[in-house]
Amino acid sequence: MNDSQEVRGDVVTSYKNAPTRTITAGGVAFAYRELGPQPGVPVVFLNHLAGVLDNWDPRVVDGIAAKHRVITFDNRGVGASTGSTPRTIQAMAKDAVTFIRALGFEHVDLHGFSMGGMIAQAIAQTEPQLVRKLILTGTGPAGGEGIKNVTRLSHLDTVRGLLTLQDPKQFLFFTRTANGRRAGKEFLARLKERTHDRDKAISLMSYSAQLKAIHRWGLEQSHDLSVIHQPVLVANGESDRMVPSKNSADLARRVPNGELVIYPDAGHGGIFQFHRQFVETALEFLER
Repeated sequence: MNDSQEVRGDVVTSYKNAPTRTITAGGVAFAYRELGPQPGVPVVFLNHLAGVLDNWDPRVVDGIAAKHRVITFDNRGVGASTGSTPRTIQAMAKDAVTFIRALGFEHVDLHGFSMGGMIAQAIAQTEPQLVRKLILTGTGPAGGEGIKNVTRLSHLDTVRGLLTLQDPKQFLFFTRTANGRRAGKEFLARLKERTHDRDKAISLMSYSAQLKAIHRWGLEQSHDLSVIHQPVLVANGESDRMVPSKNSADLARRVPNGELVIYPDAGHGGIFQFHRQFVETALEFLER
């Protein structure tokens, strides 16, 4: 598809070509991208540990943006956004709300992946009127089993990646089966499709702050998720090492309007491995 087909009128239809913009609010210049049709409730994507704008799978972004306005952004201190990264999920949620309100939205749908799913839960609990629907992927509730081990796993697999000259996400996001390895390579190749105006990588200081925030989330007392009345779609792979998959089942069971999708022979990045199926399910969920 050439570039002219990827911008219809003023509507950007491909994440690869979505310009990076900034908006300043609460003393932070937030870097963001948007694409897809303008009317209706936008879907705001909340990113994973160490994730910047270029870490979103373009197939997932473009798939949702075929029907909905999609907004991705770097939270405070991450990538091209200014400021310093907070050390709690709740403070990250507050910054995300500041960003969303700065864009003038009264209602949004949230898609939170991994750490982003923790931030999405915190937003739904503190600003329920802002959120219409929630998609929580590769994530778990506060105090969820094994979440406090994310730091150790991340360090181990970063070393493993360095020793084998591979991206740590190959180990952290995908299973070690033939399917998982292939899906990981395809995913990592898709992340390189954008060749211009790429985002800055996360700084070590921000990465360290995010690890602390996730660790704290894992040690928290469990929250009362019955206060989240919005429809919630929970999705994960069946073999998530980072945020053990049983946390997804636990989340879906504890929210009043939850539904669960689990992908076979898939890990933390199950929604990227099964991007076609995930996009189809997510669109059907959002359009109900």
